[in-house]
Amino acid sequence: MGLAVTGYLLLAATGLAHAYWRRRLGYSPGLLRSLHFLLGLALVVMVLVLLAIGILGTLGEYGRLGHSIHLPLGLAVVILVLTSAWSASQINLEQPWARWLHLTLNTALGLMLVGVGWSGWQVVQKYLP
Repeated sequence: MGLAVTGYLLLAATGLAHAYWRRRLGYSPGLLRSLHFLLGLALVVMVLVLLAIGILGTLGEYGRLGHSIHLPLGLAVVILVLTSAWSASQINLEQPWARWLHLTLNTALGLMLVGVGWSGWQVVQKYLP
């Protein structure tokens, strides 16, 4: 989870830098854009892996899902990450609403990551002696 949060923060930094250069120069350096894209792809993969680990671990330990708020928060993170990635693909197609949607989803994602981290910490405490 810490790696996913780090990825989110790096995405925020590269996204802000990308926006700064795009406004200042009218374009963004290609390396920065590529780095932002690769970090986004890595976040998508990490979130899907965390989802699989969480589901398998919970089913293995409890035999069922849905015993805490961590599941709906985690599913919300997955949905936000996938929707944000989709909205990013629409920015490249020059859809006027896509950039606003991408930024809004990523703001909500940041808040949701705080919630899923907090609820995940509570779940982990059940496993520790």
